[in-house]
Amino acid sequence: MYTPRKTILENGLTLVTIELPHLHRATVVVYARVGSRYESPATSGLSHFTEHMLFRGTRRHPDAFRLSDAIERAGGTLYAETGIDHSLYQLSLHPDMVEEAVTLLGDVFSEPRFTELEVERRIVLEEILETLDQHGRETNVDTLARRALFPAHPLGYAITGSPGNVRRFRLGDVRRHFQRFYGASNLVLCLSGAIRHRQAVAWARRSFRRLPRGSRADTTPPPDGQSKALLSYVRSPASQTAVQVLFRGLPETHPDWTPLVLLCRTLDDGLSARLHHRICDQLGLAYHTSASLEPFVDTGLFEVNAQAAHHNAPALLREILELLREFRERPIPDQELGKVKDRYRWDLEASFDDPDAMAGWFGGSELFVPAPSFDKKIREVSAVSPADVLRTAKGVLRPDRLAVACVGEMTRAAQSRVRRLIDEYR
Repeated sequence: MYTPRKTILENGLTLVTIELPHLHRATVVVYARVGSRYESPATSGLSHFTEHMLFRGTRRHPDAFRLSDAIERAGGTLYAETGIDHSLYQLSLHPDMVEEAVTLLGDVFSEPRFTELEVERRIVLEEILETLDQHGRETNVDTLARRALFPAHPLGYAITGSPGNVRRFRLGDVRRHFQRFYGASNLVLCLSGAIRHRQAVAWARRSFRRLPRGSRADTTPPPDGQSKALLSYVRSPASQTAVQVLFRGLPETHPDWTPLVLLCRTLDDGLSARLHHRICDQLGLAYHTSASLEPFVDTGLFEVNAQAAHHNAPALLREILELLREFRERPIPDQELGKVKDRYRWDLEASFDDPDAMAGWFGGSELFVPAPSFDKKIREVSAVSPADVLRTAKGVLRPDRLAVACVGEMTRAAQSRVRRLIDEYR
Protein backbone atom coordinates (compact mmCIF):
# COMPACT_ATOMS: atom_id res chain seq x y z
CA MET A 1 0.00 0.00 0.00
CA TYR A 2 1.01 3.64 -0.35
CA THR A 3 3.37 4.93 2.33
CA PRO A 4 3.57 8.57 3.42
CA ARG A 5 6.92 10.33 3.49
CA LYS A 6 7.88 13.01 5.98
CA THR A 7 10.51 15.76 6.01
CA ILE A 8 10.99 18.37 8.73
CA LEU A 9 12.25 21.58 7.17
CA GLU A 10 14.90 23.83 8.66
CA ASN A 11 12.36 26.16 10.31
CA GLY A 12 10.49 23.25 11.91
CA LEU A 13 7.68 22.89 9.36
CA THR A 14 6.60 19.28 8.96
CA LEU A 15 5.98 18.22 5.36
CA VAL A 16 4.02 15.03 4.70
CA THR A 17 3.44 13.64 1.21
CA ILE A 18 1.40 10.70 -0.03
CA GLU A 19 2.33 9.80 -3.58
CA LEU A 20 -0.73 8.52 -5.45
CA PRO A 21 0.41 8.49 -9.08
CA HIS A 22 -2.76 6.79 -10.35
CA LEU A 23 -4.91 9.84 -9.52
CA HIS A 24 -5.72 12.87 -11.65
CA ARG A 25 -6.28 15.14 -8.66
CA ALA A 26 -4.10 16.46 -5.86
CA THR A 27 -4.69 18.09 -2.50
CA VAL A 28 -2.52 20.63 -0.70
CA VAL A 29 -3.40 21.26 2.95
CA VAL A 30 -1.96 23.23 5.82
CA TYR A 31 -2.98 21.86 9.20
CA ALA A 32 -2.51 24.11 12.23
CA ARG A 33 -2.64 23.12 15.87
CA VAL A 34 -5.06 25.91 16.76
CA GLY A 35 -8.74 25.96 17.61
CA SER A 36 -11.23 26.59 20.38
CA ARG A 37 -9.56 24.30 22.93
CA TYR A 38 -6.48 26.57 22.96
CA GLU A 39 -8.54 29.61 23.95
CA SER A 40 -9.71 31.27 27.16
CA PRO A 41 -13.07 32.90 27.92
CA ALA A 42 -11.60 36.23 26.76
CA THR A 43 -10.21 34.81 23.49
CA SER A 44 -13.01 32.35 22.69
CA GLY A 45 -13.71 32.62 18.96
CA LEU A 46 -10.38 34.22 18.09
CA SER A 47 -9.05 31.15 16.25
CA HIS A 48 -12.12 31.15 14.01
CA PHE A 49 -11.93 34.92 13.51
CA THR A 50 -8.23 34.69 12.58
CA GLU A 51 -9.03 31.96 10.04
CA HIS A 52 -11.50 34.34 8.39
CA MET A 53 -8.99 37.19 8.38
CA LEU A 54 -6.44 35.02 6.55
CA PHE A 55 -8.73 35.19 3.50
CA ARG A 56 -8.36 38.96 3.26
CA GLY A 57 -5.29 38.99 1.01
CA THR A 58 -1.49 38.75 0.84
CA ARG A 59 1.28 41.00 -0.43
CA ARG A 60 1.05 39.54 -3.98
CA HIS A 61 -2.77 39.34 -3.91
CA PRO A 62 -3.72 42.27 -1.69
CA ASP A 63 -7.44 41.71 -1.14
CA ALA A 64 -9.96 38.90 -0.76
CA PHE A 65 -11.12 39.05 -4.38
CA ARG A 66 -7.64 38.89 -5.92
CA LEU A 67 -6.55 36.09 -3.60
CA SER A 68 -9.65 34.02 -4.40
CA ASP A 69 -9.26 34.80 -8.12
CA ALA A 70 -5.65 33.58 -8.08
CA ILE A 71 -6.65 30.37 -6.33
CA GLU A 72 -9.51 29.74 -8.74
CA ARG A 73 -7.32 30.44 -11.79
CA ALA A 74 -5.12 27.64 -10.47
CA GLY A 75 -8.17 25.36 -10.55
CA GLY A 76 -8.92 25.24 -6.85
CA THR A 77 -11.23 26.78 -4.28
CA LEU A 78 -9.85 27.63 -0.87
CA TYR A 79 -11.57 25.62 1.83
CA ALA A 80 -10.82 26.50 5.44
CA GLU A 81 -12.20 25.17 8.70
CA THR A 82 -11.62 25.92 12.35
CA GLY A 83 -12.17 22.97 14.63
CA ILE A 84 -11.88 22.27 18.31
CA ASP A 85 -8.24 21.17 18.35
CA HIS A 86 -7.01 22.06 14.85
CA SER A 87 -7.68 24.19 11.79
CA LEU A 88 -7.07 23.44 8.13
CA TYR A 89 -6.62 25.30 4.85
CA GLN A 90 -7.05 23.14 1.76
CA LEU A 91 -6.78 23.40 -2.01
CA SER A 92 -7.79 20.52 -4.27
CA LEU A 93 -6.77 20.89 -7.91
CA HIS A 94 -5.07 19.37 -10.94
CA PRO A 95 -1.59 17.90 -10.26
CA ASP A 96 -0.04 20.36 -12.75
CA MET A 97 -1.05 23.23 -10.45
CA VAL A 98 0.28 21.88 -7.15
CA GLU A 99 3.40 24.06 -7.23
CA GLU A 100 1.24 27.16 -7.62
CA ALA A 101 -1.01 25.99 -4.77
CA VAL A 102 2.00 25.61 -2.46
CA THR A 103 3.15 29.09 -3.47
CA LEU A 104 -0.26 30.61 -2.75
CA LEU A 105 -0.56 28.98 0.67
CA GLY A 106 2.99 30.03 1.44
CA ASP A 107 1.93 33.62 0.73
CA VAL A 108 -1.13 33.29 2.97
CA PHE A 109 0.88 32.16 5.98
CA SER A 110 4.01 34.24 5.38
CA GLU A 111 2.53 37.62 4.38
CA PRO A 112 -1.14 37.94 5.39
CA ARG A 113 -2.42 41.52 5.16
CA PHE A 114 -5.31 41.22 7.64
CA THR A 115 -7.27 43.98 5.92
CA GLU A 116 -10.97 44.93 6.18
CA LEU A 117 -11.41 43.69 9.71
CA GLU A 118 -14.83 45.35 10.08
CA VAL A 119 -16.16 43.58 6.98
CA GLU A 120 -14.99 40.23 8.31
CA ARG A 121 -16.42 41.02 11.72
CA ARG A 122 -19.86 41.50 10.13
CA ILE A 123 -19.52 38.20 8.27
CA VAL A 124 -18.60 36.26 11.41
CA LEU A 125 -21.44 37.85 13.39
CA GLU A 126 -23.85 36.73 10.66
CA GLU A 127 -22.42 33.22 10.91
CA ILE A 128 -22.95 33.18 14.68
CA LEU A 129 -26.57 34.29 14.24
CA GLU A 130 -27.28 31.07 12.33
CA THR A 131 -27.23 29.15 15.63
CA LEU A 132 -28.90 31.73 17.91
CA ASP A 133 -32.61 32.27 18.43
CA GLN A 134 -34.37 35.63 18.54
CA HIS A 135 -33.44 35.95 22.23
CA GLY A 136 -29.73 35.37 21.58
CA ARG A 137 -29.75 31.85 23.05
CA GLU A 138 -27.55 29.12 21.62
CA THR A 139 -29.57 26.52 19.67
CA ASN A 140 -26.73 24.47 18.19
CA VAL A 141 -27.18 21.04 19.73
CA ASP A 142 -23.46 20.21 19.28
CA THR A 143 -22.40 23.25 21.29
CA LEU A 144 -25.00 22.65 24.00
CA ALA A 145 -23.99 19.02 24.51
CA ARG A 146 -20.28 19.82 24.63
CA ARG A 147 -20.88 22.72 27.00
CA ALA A 148 -22.75 20.36 29.34
CA LEU A 149 -20.04 17.69 29.17
CA PHE A 150 -17.12 20.13 29.58
CA PRO A 151 -18.61 23.08 31.53
CA ALA A 152 -15.33 24.60 32.73
CA HIS A 153 -12.98 23.60 29.91
CA PRO A 154 -12.31 24.95 26.38
CA LEU A 155 -13.63 21.69 24.88
CA GLY A 156 -17.04 23.11 25.80
CA TYR A 157 -16.56 26.45 24.01
CA ALA A 158 -18.43 27.36 20.84
CA ILE A 159 -15.91 27.41 17.98
CA THR A 160 -17.26 30.72 16.70
CA GLY A 161 -17.15 32.36 20.12
CA SER A 162 -19.76 34.80 21.38
CA PRO A 163 -21.06 37.93 19.61
CA GLY A 164 -19.60 40.00 22.46
CA ASN A 165 -16.12 38.60 21.93
CA VAL A 166 -16.28 39.03 18.17
CA ARG A 167 -17.37 42.65 18.53
CA ARG A 168 -14.42 43.27 20.87
CA PHE A 169 -11.59 41.69 18.82
CA ARG A 170 -9.09 44.14 17.33
CA LEU A 171 -6.35 43.82 14.74
CA GLY A 172 -3.74 43.47 17.46
CA ASP A 173 -5.61 40.46 18.88
CA VAL A 174 -5.61 38.80 15.45
CA ARG A 175 -1.91 39.46 14.87
CA ARG A 176 -0.92 38.15 18.32
CA HIS A 177 -3.01 35.02 17.84
CA PHE A 178 -1.51 34.44 14.41
CA GLN A 179 2.04 34.89 15.70
CA ARG A 180 1.38 32.52 18.61
CA PHE A 181 -0.17 29.65 16.66
CA TYR A 182 1.04 29.91 13.07
CA GLY A 183 4.74 29.34 13.53
CA ALA A 184 6.27 26.59 11.38
CA SER A 185 6.68 24.09 14.23
CA ASN A 186 2.93 24.24 14.94
CA LEU A 187 1.96 23.42 11.32
CA VAL A 188 1.89 20.44 9.00
CA LEU A 189 1.95 20.91 5.22
CA CYS A 190 0.54 17.88 3.41
CA LEU A 191 0.52 17.10 -0.32
CA SER A 192 -1.49 14.13 -1.50
CA GLY A 193 -2.12 12.80 -5.00
CA ALA A 194 -0.09 12.65 -8.21
CA ILE A 195 2.94 14.43 -6.72
CA ARG A 196 6.58 13.59 -5.92
CA HIS A 197 8.11 14.03 -2.49
CA ARG A 198 11.40 15.49 -3.76
CA GLN A 199 9.57 18.20 -5.70
CA ALA A 200 7.31 18.90 -2.73
CA VAL A 201 10.33 19.48 -0.46
CA ALA A 202 11.76 22.03 -2.89
CA TRP A 203 8.42 23.83 -3.26
CA ALA A 204 7.83 23.90 0.51
CA ARG A 205 11.33 25.24 1.23
CA ARG A 206 10.89 28.04 -1.27
CA SER A 207 7.34 29.05 -0.31
CA PHE A 208 7.42 28.60 3.49
CA ARG A 209 11.01 29.63 4.26
CA ARG A 210 9.84 33.00 5.64
CA LEU A 211 7.79 31.39 8.41
CA PRO A 212 9.36 31.77 11.86
CA ARG A 213 9.83 28.57 13.83
CA GLY A 214 7.42 29.54 16.61
CA SER A 215 6.44 27.01 19.28
CA ARG A 216 4.16 24.02 19.51
CA ALA A 217 0.80 24.60 21.21
CA ASP A 218 0.03 22.47 24.26
CA THR A 219 -3.35 21.18 25.40
CA THR A 220 -4.81 21.02 28.90
CA PRO A 221 -6.69 17.77 29.58
CA PRO A 222 -10.30 18.22 30.69
CA PRO A 223 -11.19 17.38 34.31
CA ASP A 224 -13.07 14.13 34.87
CA GLY A 225 -15.30 14.75 37.87
CA GLN A 226 -18.70 13.96 36.33
CA SER A 227 -20.89 11.80 38.57
CA LYS A 228 -24.18 11.47 36.64
CA ALA A 229 -25.78 11.99 33.25
CA LEU A 230 -26.41 15.62 32.30
CA LEU A 231 -29.23 17.32 30.38
CA SER A 232 -29.27 20.60 28.44
CA TYR A 233 -32.58 21.77 26.97
CA VAL A 234 -33.34 24.93 25.01
CA ARG A 235 -36.85 25.75 23.90
CA SER A 236 -36.88 26.62 20.20
CA PRO A 237 -39.87 27.06 17.85
CA ALA A 238 -38.59 24.76 15.11
CA SER A 239 -40.67 22.05 13.46
CA GLN A 240 -38.77 19.26 15.25
CA THR A 241 -36.79 18.65 18.41
CA ALA A 242 -33.13 17.88 17.84
CA VAL A 243 -31.62 15.31 20.20
CA GLN A 244 -27.94 14.63 20.73
CA VAL A 245 -26.64 11.89 23.00
CA LEU A 246 -22.97 12.57 23.73
CA PHE A 247 -20.46 10.49 25.66
CA ARG A 248 -16.91 11.31 26.65
CA GLY A 249 -15.09 8.88 24.37
CA LEU A 250 -11.47 7.83 23.86
CA PRO A 251 -8.40 9.23 22.09
CA GLU A 252 -7.12 7.37 19.02
CA THR A 253 -4.08 6.21 21.00
CA HIS A 254 -6.22 4.33 23.53
CA PRO A 255 -6.01 0.51 23.33
CA ASP A 256 -9.81 0.33 22.95
CA TRP A 257 -10.03 2.89 20.13
CA THR A 258 -10.48 0.29 17.39
CA PRO A 259 -13.22 -1.61 19.29
CA LEU A 260 -14.95 1.76 19.79
CA VAL A 261 -14.77 2.44 16.04
CA LEU A 262 -16.40 -0.92 15.34
CA LEU A 263 -19.04 -0.30 18.02
CA CYS A 264 -19.92 3.02 16.40
CA ARG A 265 -20.10 1.46 12.95
CA THR A 266 -22.31 -1.35 14.26
CA LEU A 267 -24.67 1.35 15.45
CA ASP A 268 -24.53 3.43 12.25
CA ASP A 269 -23.03 2.00 9.06
CA GLY A 270 -25.82 1.86 6.53
CA LEU A 271 -29.58 1.47 6.41
CA SER A 272 -29.47 -2.02 7.91
CA ALA A 273 -27.35 -0.93 10.90
CA ARG A 274 -29.00 -0.90 14.29
CA LEU A 275 -29.64 2.83 14.63
CA HIS A 276 -31.44 3.47 11.34
CA HIS A 277 -33.21 0.11 11.37
CA ARG A 278 -34.68 0.61 14.85
CA ILE A 279 -35.37 4.35 14.87
CA CYS A 280 -36.45 4.83 11.25
CA ASP A 281 -37.48 1.57 9.62
CA GLN A 282 -39.17 -0.11 12.57
CA LEU A 283 -40.56 2.81 14.59
CA GLY A 284 -40.73 5.72 12.15
CA LEU A 285 -39.52 8.15 14.82
CA ALA A 286 -37.07 10.03 12.58
CA TYR A 287 -36.12 10.52 8.96
CA HIS A 288 -32.37 10.52 9.55
CA THR A 289 -30.06 9.37 12.33
CA SER A 290 -26.29 9.34 12.75
CA ALA A 291 -23.54 8.20 15.09
CA SER A 292 -19.94 9.38 14.95
CA LEU A 293 -16.64 9.66 16.80
CA GLU A 294 -14.45 12.71 17.31
CA PRO A 295 -11.05 11.91 18.81
CA PHE A 296 -8.69 14.37 20.48
CA VAL A 297 -5.15 13.85 21.71
CA ASP A 298 -6.26 13.16 25.29
CA THR A 299 -9.98 12.30 25.11
CA GLY A 300 -12.76 11.98 22.54
CA LEU A 301 -16.47 12.18 21.83
CA PHE A 302 -19.03 9.53 20.89
CA GLU A 303 -22.24 11.09 19.64
CA VAL A 304 -25.66 10.04 18.36
CA ASN A 305 -27.95 12.54 16.60
CA ALA A 306 -31.55 12.54 15.43
CA GLN A 307 -34.54 14.85 15.08
CA ALA A 308 -38.20 14.07 15.62
CA ALA A 309 -41.58 15.73 15.98
CA HIS A 310 -41.71 17.47 19.35
CA HIS A 311 -44.10 14.98 20.93
CA ASN A 312 -41.89 12.08 19.80
CA ALA A 313 -38.67 13.40 21.36
CA PRO A 314 -38.97 11.35 24.59
CA ALA A 315 -39.63 8.15 22.61
CA LEU A 316 -36.69 8.92 20.32
CA LEU A 317 -34.35 9.37 23.29
CA ARG A 318 -35.72 6.23 24.95
CA GLU A 319 -34.93 4.08 21.90
CA ILE A 320 -31.44 5.55 21.44
CA LEU A 321 -30.55 4.90 25.08
CA GLU A 322 -31.99 1.38 24.84
CA LEU A 323 -29.84 0.64 21.79
CA LEU A 324 -26.76 1.85 23.65
CA ARG A 325 -27.70 -0.19 26.72
CA GLU A 326 -27.83 -3.31 24.55
CA PHE A 327 -24.19 -2.83 23.59
CA ARG A 328 -23.28 -2.90 27.30
CA GLU A 329 -25.32 -6.00 28.06
CA ARG A 330 -24.74 -8.37 25.13
CA PRO A 331 -21.81 -8.99 22.79
CA ILE A 332 -22.24 -8.26 19.11
CA PRO A 333 -22.86 -11.50 17.15
CA ASP A 334 -19.85 -12.68 15.16
CA GLN A 335 -21.69 -12.38 11.85
CA GLU A 336 -22.71 -8.77 12.50
CA LEU A 337 -19.21 -7.81 13.63
CA GLY A 338 -17.72 -9.51 10.58
CA LYS A 339 -19.92 -7.43 8.27
CA VAL A 340 -18.83 -4.22 10.02
CA LYS A 341 -15.15 -5.20 9.75
CA ASP A 342 -15.47 -5.90 6.03
CA ARG A 343 -17.17 -2.57 5.33
CA TYR A 344 -14.57 -0.70 7.37
CA ARG A 345 -11.71 -2.38 5.50
CA TRP A 346 -13.30 -1.54 2.15
CA ASP A 347 -13.74 2.08 3.22
CA LEU A 348 -10.08 2.26 4.22
CA GLU A 349 -9.02 0.87 0.83
CA ALA A 350 -11.25 3.40 -0.93
CA SER A 351 -9.27 6.17 0.77
CA PHE A 352 -6.40 5.44 -1.61
CA ASP A 353 -8.58 6.83 -4.40
CA ASP A 354 -9.27 10.05 -2.49
CA PRO A 355 -6.41 12.54 -1.99
CA ASP A 356 -8.48 14.51 0.55
CA ALA A 357 -9.01 11.42 2.69
CA MET A 358 -5.35 10.48 2.50
CA ALA A 359 -4.28 13.97 3.51
CA GLY A 360 -6.55 13.81 6.55
CA TRP A 361 -5.39 10.32 7.45
CA PHE A 362 -1.66 11.03 7.37
CA GLY A 363 -1.32 14.83 7.37
CA GLY A 364 -3.96 15.80 9.90
CA SER A 365 -2.93 13.07 12.32
CA GLU A 366 0.69 14.22 12.17
CA LEU A 367 -0.25 17.31 14.19
CA PHE A 368 -0.51 15.06 17.23
CA VAL A 369 0.78 11.53 16.60
CA PRO A 370 2.00 9.69 13.49
CA ALA A 371 -0.92 7.94 11.80
CA PRO A 372 -0.99 4.13 11.75
CA SER A 373 -0.44 2.47 8.39
CA PHE A 374 -3.17 0.68 6.48
CA ASP A 375 -1.68 -2.71 7.37
CA LYS A 376 -1.55 -1.83 11.07
CA LYS A 377 -5.16 -0.65 11.04
CA ILE A 378 -6.29 -3.86 9.35
CA ARG A 379 -4.40 -6.00 11.86
CA GLU A 380 -6.01 -4.11 14.73
CA VAL A 381 -9.48 -4.42 13.20
CA SER A 382 -9.05 -8.16 12.54
CA ALA A 383 -8.01 -8.76 16.15
CA VAL A 384 -11.14 -7.20 17.69
CA SER A 385 -13.53 -9.72 19.22
CA PRO A 386 -17.14 -9.32 20.38
CA ALA A 387 -15.79 -9.41 23.94
CA ASP A 388 -13.52 -6.43 23.14
CA VAL A 389 -16.48 -4.39 21.88
CA LEU A 390 -18.56 -5.36 24.93
CA ARG A 391 -15.74 -4.31 27.29
CA THR A 392 -15.35 -0.99 25.47
CA ALA A 393 -19.08 -0.31 25.53
CA LYS A 394 -19.17 -0.90 29.27
CA GLY A 395 -16.27 1.51 29.74
CA VAL A 396 -17.55 4.33 27.53
CA LEU A 397 -21.36 4.19 27.43
CA ARG A 398 -21.76 5.03 31.11
CA PRO A 399 -24.06 7.60 32.75
CA ASP A 400 -21.09 9.40 34.32
CA ARG A 401 -19.75 10.06 30.79
CA LEU A 402 -23.08 11.14 29.26
CA ALA A 403 -24.65 14.47 28.30
CA VAL A 404 -27.93 14.84 26.41
CA ALA A 405 -28.90 18.03 24.58
CA CYS A 406 -32.39 18.74 23.23
CA VAL A 407 -33.45 21.77 21.20
CA GLY A 408 -37.13 22.13 20.34
CA GLU A 409 -40.58 22.58 21.85
CA MET A 410 -41.31 19.98 24.49
CA THR A 411 -44.15 20.23 26.99
CA ARG A 412 -43.35 20.14 30.69
CA ALA A 413 -44.52 16.53 30.74
CA ALA A 414 -42.20 15.64 27.84
CA GLN A 415 -39.30 17.36 29.57
CA SER A 416 -40.00 15.35 32.71
CA ARG A 417 -40.03 12.11 30.71
CA VAL A 418 -36.70 13.02 29.12
CA ARG A 419 -35.19 13.82 32.52
CA ARG A 420 -36.48 10.52 33.90
CA LEU A 421 -35.06 8.54 30.97
CA ILE A 422 -31.64 10.07 31.56
CA ASP A 423 -31.79 9.43 35.31
CA GLU A 424 -32.81 5.80 34.70
CA TYR A 425 -29.98 5.14 32.24
CA ARG A 426 -27.69 2.72 34.07
